[in-house]
Amino acid sequence: MSLVKEPRLDKVPNPRRELMTLGSLLSVDQIIPEMKSTERWDAIVELIDLLVRNGRVDAKDRESILSALRQREETMSTGIGFGIAIPHASSSCVSEVVAAFGRSSTGIEFDSLDNSLVKFIVLFVVPKDQFQVHLRTLAAIAKFLNDKSVREQLGKAESSEEILAIFDHKASRAPAS
Repeated sequence: MSLVKEPRLDKVPNPRRELMTLGSLLSVDQIIPEMKSTERWDAIVELIDLLVRNGRVDAKDRESILSALRQREETMSTGIGFGIAIPHASSSCVSEVVAAFGRSSTGIEFDSLDNSLVKFIVLFVVPKDQFQVHLRTLAAIAKFLNDKSVREQLGKAESSEEILAIFDHKASRAPAS
């Protein structure tokens, strides 16, 4: 038994914690303010294609990442309710967390847990074997979007810039938990 006291994680600076806010995961070019898709698979492809176009995902890795996302979706829909979906997967094709955000004012059929249409999609891919990063990222996104006022603001935002500002502003003001 070691007598060395383990450091408290909330007191130790951790550069990976920066990955846990949407504002730090996204940029204006990773946001679609009005998605064209009306169905789950098309929406996932639309977001991955955005990441490929903007150089966040290598074109040669597109199919592999889509396959990982499809496999995850077939296990259980990532439509978590309240108009939110968080498609996610891990892949050896990325070296850091990559993400995209899409909004649909009409809603996308996503086979959600509450059977409602999805208006907000955060897709992310985490490097293979980074299970803790994967879980923390998923939890942080779900917690952030669980705030009804955040969803209302996102619904009213008129541009990618406004959407990103909501992520940055809300994340910086979020109380430490």
